[in-house]
Amino acid sequence: MDRPAGAAVAALAVAATGLGASDQTGGALVARLNVNQELPQPNARNGTGSFTGTIRGGRLTWTLRFSGLTGPAGAAHIHLALAGAANPVPTVPLCGPCRSGQRGTAPVTAAVARRILRGGAYVNIHTGRNKAGEVRGQIASS
Repeated sequence: MDRPAGAAVAALAVAATGLGASDQTGGALVARLNVNQELPQPNARNGTGSFTGTIRGGRLTWTLRFSGLTGPAGAAHIHLALAGAANPVPTVPLCGPCRSGQRGTAPVTAAVARRILRGGAYVNIHTGRNKAGEVRGQIASS
């Protein structure tokens, strides 16, 4: 087999096994954020928000909206953890500082994309008053 044909066969094999980061795609991702989902419970009562996104070719494209926070949104991240569990280590930084209606893109590895697409990740927004997070929402694939 000549070299170009061999490379093409190898590329097809990777695509067929789902090992390539660019193969990780998903429909619409959604999360409804509120103070009740955040762990530990924040010193806040009224914050809400929404996250929407898609993953294509190893890139997350997202939109974040929020209101009622105790102060400016200092940062927003995606963390890997199931509902009811916290993970203090951010996996995908979204913005910082953030404004409601903000859009962006972020690179994601194939492993992170799989976790997000399978419901094993959440979005949260941090404020000065609630540095660990003020509102949170589990990401679901629709």
